[in-house]
Amino acid sequence: MINTGPDWEQRIADLWASFDDHEPEDFLAKVKELTDERPADDAVAHYELASAHDSIGNEAEAATHYREAFAAGLTGSRRRQATIQFASTLRNLGQAKESVELLTAERDAVSDELDDAVTAFLALALTDLGRDREAASLALGALSRHLPRYNRSLSNYAKALLKD
Repeated sequence: MINTGPDWEQRIADLWASFDDHEPEDFLAKVKELTDERPADDAVAHYELASAHDSIGNEAEAATHYREAFAAGLTGSRRRQATIQFASTLRNLGQAKESVELLTAERDAVSDELDDAVTAFLALALTDLGRDREAASLALGALSRHLPRYNRSLSNYAKALLKD
């Protein structure tokens, strides 16, 4: 039975909310049960499987499902979340260059509440490439927007890191 309605969304959300209550393989099995209710080429199903594999440490399998989710046309907030998660997975798989490329494109593509997450994961990937000053500049620039004071000073120091 194919189920892509609101009750499916609620059930997957509830499962994620109970992630810590499950053993990794049990959690993955429950995600597979739910994603089996969706069409075989469904972008959301691939995204949820990728996220589940990622969350239990199966990065290589996660990467496969992220690629399938993008190929199937993943959209909306899940697409941006998938980009962040996939870039992190690539970094963990030793593919920091591809991670930086994805996250740099994502920073330029759209702006929303995940901007600082994109920047944080980009900073991590940059450190893997030995670009520590650039990583620190990005991280400090993002942090500067959230401080109760010294915002302008920290932002300027973050920019200055790239000039030295």
